[in-house]
Amino acid sequence: MLRTAVLATTALTIATPAFAGEVNVYSYRQPELIQPLIDGFQDATGHTANVVYIDKGITERLVAEGARSPADMIFTVDIARLSEAKDAGVLQTVESDLLTANIPDAMRDDDNQWFGVTTRARIVYASKDRVAEGEITTYEDLADPKWKGRICTRSGTHDYTIGLVSAVIEHNGLEATKTWLEGVKANLAKAPEGNDRAQVKSIWAGECDISLGNTYYMGAMLADPEQTEWANSVRIEFPTFADGAGTHVNVSGVAMVKGASNEAEALAFMEYLSSPEAQTIYANVVNEYPVAPGSKPSDLVASWGELTPDATDLTAIASHRAEALKLVEQVDFDSGS
Repeated sequence: MLRTAVLATTALTIATPAFAGEVNVYSYRQPELIQPLIDGFQDATGHTANVVYIDKGITERLVAEGARSPADMIFTVDIARLSEAKDAGVLQTVESDLLTANIPDAMRDDDNQWFGVTTRARIVYASKDRVAEGEITTYEDLADPKWKGRICTRSGTHDYTIGLVSAVIEHNGLEATKTWLEGVKANLAKAPEGNDRAQVKSIWAGECDISLGNTYYMGAMLADPEQTEWANSVRIEFPTFADGAGTHVNVSGVAMVKGASNEAEALAFMEYLSSPEAQTIYANVVNEYPVAPGSKPSDLVASWGELTPDATDLTAIASHRAEALKLVEQVDFDSGS
């Protein structure tokens, strides 16, 4: 277990060290998204971050490599992937006063083995032409028969869907969630396929009226000339849970690999990512929500509306992953309505 004491406020001040080190990172995040953070880290610390992009199977690779792994830390998305790595025993506990100060309790592991550095909301994309503002207010509304034949979504077995179903279980219980999932399935316009942006394209094409998706995809679509028209055909609605909890959010996060050769440099990168500088860069580049106190979303993200996130501990939600997958398979969700 790595321990460090930081005698500082939530602001991060890093002096350039007497020697420059390096940190080896396995990243699920695309290189172009994190390059500004790598550059900022190197400018602030003098350390070099060597990033290996892995689009799937980070945990499996770490397990296979064992003590021979060159990785010092991982940078990935979704509570499911972070929890999977922890459960596989490839991470180590990190005690950092700075990370504790900058990252809310609900956004980090109970054992400090992973830390969320940004959040993204699982929202509803709604047709501007066919869905009135405020017509859908809760996730439970998705099972209302009024939406029959009007919903598009990606596969029920995808991590993003499993995350939402896990949250519904946490709030409503297993049986109620099964009933809800059956209701959502009955309302599908077609069998789930494609990614979140493909669902918005389907709304634009008139194949459905609402879809589930992550917030940052709106920014991605607006930045792509071929997809701008899709984005402009919808607006973002922030559903909440019927019990009063806010909108379901997930994280992009970091963790230190067990047996890391460059622990000090890995910790420095993790702490840098929680700093106001990095949080601002991240918010503007990837259109996600920063987590550090006082940090604000980009103007574009703020223009989509006010997010009131569900404050439920993500580890509690992640504990329902196996149950969520079982429910998705039981109701045969991916076969469509």
